Amino acid sequence: MKWDRARRSTNVDDRRGIGGGAARGAGGLGIGGILLVLAISWFTGQNPAELLRLVETAPVAGAPQAAPSAGAPVDAKGDFIAAILGETEDVWSAIYQQNGGSYVAPTLVLFEDTVQSACGRGEAATGPFYCPADRKVYLELGFFEQMRTRLGGGGEFAEAYVIAHEVGHHIQTLTGVSRQVQELRRRGEDVKGANGPLVRQELQADCYAGVWAHHAQQRHDWLEPGDIERALATAAAIGDDRLQRQSRGVVVPDSFSHGTSEQRVRWFRAGFDAGDPARCDTFAATRL
Repeated sequence: MKWDRARRSTNVDDRRGIGGGAARGAGGLGIGGILLVLAISWFTGQNPAELLRLVETAPVAGAPQAAPSAGAPVDAKGDFIAAILGETEDVWSAIYQQNGGSYVAPTLVLFEDTVQSACGRGEAATGPFYCPADRKVYLELGFFEQMRTRLGGGGEFAEAYVIAHEVGHHIQTLTGVSRQVQELRRRGEDVKGANGPLVRQELQADCYAGVWAHHAQQRHDWLEPGDIERALATAAAIGDDRLQRQSRGVVVPDSFSHGTSEQRVRWFRAGFDAGDPARCDTFAATRL
């Protein structure tokens, strides 16, 4: 993949080398700190959950702070991330402009081990994720190594697909899809299952990743032999059915959250072949 042809994004917050710190309770507070917050909430009548949220996002005196980088990371892997993110910005900006809108890009946070987001604490073991509360993509580069060594996927275009999938979740935040799924959760409805809203949301993000890949290829002609196949192999490797079969020895469709290997490949391919976000309406699809 000739990714060096893409513009580098400056919306990369590189927190590698800073570390997530030891686990100390909510937001990194010790037990004494939590009790103090609860006492303050009792005297002031404020919501203790809100106070805890404010405390956990406040800077710690004397601790190294993670400020957004002034430019793209200088190392090779960081440069690759900045190039792919920059291309998602350019492609989606053009698509939004064609439809009379304006695209607001997310920030991508690079971290090691653990990270604090507005959606809670993330860890390397959970893989890449998007937080709609702060509109940021979180990525621990160790996941790419797992793709190669444990999941049978990998390669630069496969890694680009993963980033584009998370940016697809950002598109869903902009369109209101994420809010609708969250509302179902808030009402206590079960959003998992083979035909559930969560699977439809994830498959739509796969389709959006395909849409991005379509336009990026048209812009740069940067794909090389085998790139598409490796990306599709990665999509298949992280299907619910394959992961469940590997970990449990049995497939349980009622607990699906991302879709089967076949579905993930097919929806990515649908976006890549058409290049049209309108073809990604998984919520209206009768066949996933």
